[in-house]
Amino acid sequence: MSDICKVCGLPKELCVCEKIAREGKEIKITTEKRRYGKMVTVISGLDSSVDVAELTTELKRCCACGGTTKNNVIELQGDHKEKARKKLEELGFTVEIP
Repeated sequence: MSDICKVCGLPKELCVCEKIAREGKEIKITTEKRRYGKMVTVISGLDSSVDVAELTTELKRCCACGGTTKNNVIELQGDHKEKARKKLEELGFTVEIP
């Protein structure tokens, strides 16, 4: 028997919660200068219904860089604002670069 989503009540295969979360929220992409002058791309504004670990893996693969996830915030090593924006928009997110 398939599991049922607690939010929308549909089977996990048909669950639309993540798609709705992608369309509803605006994600911000910024860069920060860290220790020793290293640049870090910070992607914030992600909802808890989005699989952040899977999204982080996809972005790291796309940008060919290292990164991590902390409190639903993705940090990528290096300045990858444009690559990350293109990939996130391709995945259906609304992106803002201040």
